[in-house]
Amino acid sequence: MAQDDQRATAQAGWAAWQRGDVATARALFEDVAAAGVATPALWLLLAQARIATGAEDLVDQALDHVLAMEPRNVAALILKGDRAADDRAATSYYQLAVSQGPSAQAADPATKALISQAQAKLARMTERFAMHLRGTMAAHPAGARFDEAVALVLGEKQLYFQSPTSFFFPGLPHRQFFPSTEFAWAADVMAATDDIEAELRAVLKEGSGLSPYVRADPTRANRGHALLDDPRWSAFHLIENGEPVPNATERFPRTMAALAKVPMPVIAARSPMALFSVLQPDTHIPPHTGMLNTRLICHLPLIVPPDCTLRVGNQIEPVERGKLMIFDDSIEHEAWNRSDATRVVLLFEVWRPELSADERAALTILFESVGLYAGGQ
Repeated sequence: MAQDDQRATAQAGWAAWQRGDVATARALFEDVAAAGVATPALWLLLAQARIATGAEDLVDQALDHVLAMEPRNVAALILKGDRAADDRAATSYYQLAVSQGPSAQAADPATKALISQAQAKLARMTERFAMHLRGTMAAHPAGARFDEAVALVLGEKQLYFQSPTSFFFPGLPHRQFFPSTEFAWAADVMAATDDIEAELRAVLKEGSGLSPYVRADPTRANRGHALLDDPRWSAFHLIENGEPVPNATERFPRTMAALAKVPMPVIAARSPMALFSVLQPDTHIPPHTGMLNTRLICHLPLIVPPDCTLRVGNQIEPVERGKLMIFDDSIEHEAWNRSDATRVVLLFEVWRPELSADERAALTILFESVGLYAGGQ
């Protein structure tokens, strides 16, 4: 079949298809395919024509030709999913089809309708799969870590990893929250909640000493933080850049005594650090990550109105007064105060417990060396 004849046959088949003469359309499409010159679009039309004329045993062959030439052809993937023998096979086709993103969403109305149908089918299949897995495992409970693994398999939770902005120490477990029971010092800090809150309230009444938590540094590039120099998220520093702020020990004796029991890093001009973090009503701290994965951030909630939460990775926890929250801030996290009152927590940092004494000593030297370096010509 000459090239012009092929084009004419394909056009005649398309005209027949448009007027609803599926038998004629199929016969013409078959002629082009037999000549070995069919495009992916024509193979797809042939697959649809074979469906319309009841030639079910030949449909997959046509779809396989499409996907051999265009492995991400949305319509062919969805039709393959529709014809799959079981949910798992169908899911593999549907997931690839709907994952195409904006390019697929901008497709013609017929393809958009196919995508919408595939999404609905995926949701039903996921629900059936979840019921199957959870039904199987109901008699075999294995704890929160296992439950999270199942949630990840089912797509109910997103996987997050450590992604510090400045320094990554390899080999540390990717854990979001750490139970306070794993730390010998935690109980004493929580027991001091009432005393710490009393000292905090005395300062809040004065209304001075607060500064925006995120402050612009004229010597550094502006990264454009949503709450830069914004008093809606403020800090009252107790220990800053490794040194107690003036009069902190005298004004906050019980708070400082509680912090003295905590194994905070001691790094010249850097650590320890401790502050009261003040979040105003109806304020959201947007998703962000910390600088290092060698530390954990600790929050001791002191003044907590309703509806305050903290997300670390895929885990959202309520903020509860006196309940220590210990987390890896090198994993993406964010916080909300959706109430009409102010939320305040005592914030400080501790070494990652997995680090050996030698590693902590070496990290201290390394971080101090970084702080001393200014460079130059």
